[in-house]
Amino acid sequence: MSSGGSGLFSYGSLVHAISGGCGSAVSMTTLYPLDIIRTRLQLQQKKPARVPLQEHDKDGVLAMLQHILETEGSSGLYRGLVPVVQSLYCSNFVYFYSFHGLKRAFNPNKAVLKDLLCGMVAGIINVMTTTPLWVVNTRLKMQGVALQHQQQPHQHYNGMIDGLMKVYKLEGIGGLWAGCNSSLLLVVNPAIQFMVYEALKRYWALQSGGADPSGLMVFMIAAASKTVATVVTYPLQLAQARQRHGGSTKCNRGLLHLFQAILRADGPTGLFRGLRAKLLQTVLTAALMFLCYEKIAAFVFALLLPSHSTSSRKM
Repeated sequence: MSSGGSGLFSYGSLVHAISGGCGSAVSMTTLYPLDIIRTRLQLQQKKPARVPLQEHDKDGVLAMLQHILETEGSSGLYRGLVPVVQSLYCSNFVYFYSFHGLKRAFNPNKAVLKDLLCGMVAGIINVMTTTPLWVVNTRLKMQGVALQHQQQPHQHYNGMIDGLMKVYKLEGIGGLWAGCNSSLLLVVNPAIQFMVYEALKRYWALQSGGADPSGLMVFMIAAASKTVATVVTYPLQLAQARQRHGGSTKCNRGLLHLFQAILRADGPTGLFRGLRAKLLQTVLTAALMFLCYEKIAAFVFALLLPSHSTSSRKM
């Protein structure tokens, strides 16, 4: 591993990876209840018209929050927190390392299309290595929660390792990569996010004479980039969540059949079920994550690589 800021295997890439992993862990821990609410809303199905009006009220963020508190208590808002943070740290470590390593492996010229390409390749690497972790933590978050479309009870999982072993034993290797097709399509989400984020940072540097953006500006840039990426790719994220959760034969018949089932049951609006909760959760989480990432990376570069800090941070 080279000590400088160049090359696929470099201390610079490692610092970016550690900083990205730590930033994501901090942001997710802080805003985890929103992720729980978002997951519940995504996995809900629209209720038939004959269901009493009060039963429709769980479709909102605040209504779902109240429902969880009433039925499960405050602990329900932190169901599955530890495996999610573990998975997110691993996922972002792989993604940040791959993204910045690939940028260095190409040429140092900064370009929007290069950011997009590096983001997509990094996303593919991330999906192929960390999908089993996300399959299990989605089920851990929903463990013990009854859903309308669930036709059979799920196994009880005692943590990440137990979950990985049981999924493999009962569903085979394919079960560990459930939703992988949608995940591969969704590599465009972080790719768009990083492309917009890097482009806005370069624009800010151009307008400010090369000055680094303030913490507030980093927060706003990250929020804007994540909003764009989320709205564009949300139907795929919804399908992915249902594939990973399982519990219904419809969830295991491919993306096309799943989209058709959602459209038949909920109409076109069903493809965007939970979008408001997703935007609230993912935009705030991404903004806080990038803020922590930038601060941690700046600190580590200044501490360990003072002679390379400027060049490494800007790659």
